[in-house]
Amino acid sequence: MKDSVIVCRCEDVTAKDVKAAIVKGAHTPNDIKRLTRCGSGVCQAKICSDLMVEIIHEKTGKPYRDIGIHRPRMPIRPVVLSTLLTGGDAGENI
Repeated sequence: MKDSVIVCRCEDVTAKDVKAAIVKGAHTPNDIKRLTRCGSGVCQAKICSDLMVEIIHEKTGKPYRDIGIHRPRMPIRPVVLSTLLTGGDAGENI
């Protein structure tokens, strides 16, 4: 995969960034996320997880089944968007 390919559009992470993380010791999607923020955006890796796994496989030779999957981190509780926009207390709008 070319270095210029955007892997994570939410966080603007390129294939070059992911490959650099692998050189630093990242060998799972969650390792990549910690080093690059790839998969940390709005979609929680729904779009970029397959590309992360592909690059890990390509660079390390690990079988796909041994690479693992990205673990999304959902909010603790839902918050009404207007609460975030106005800076109100999230507990008052649930």
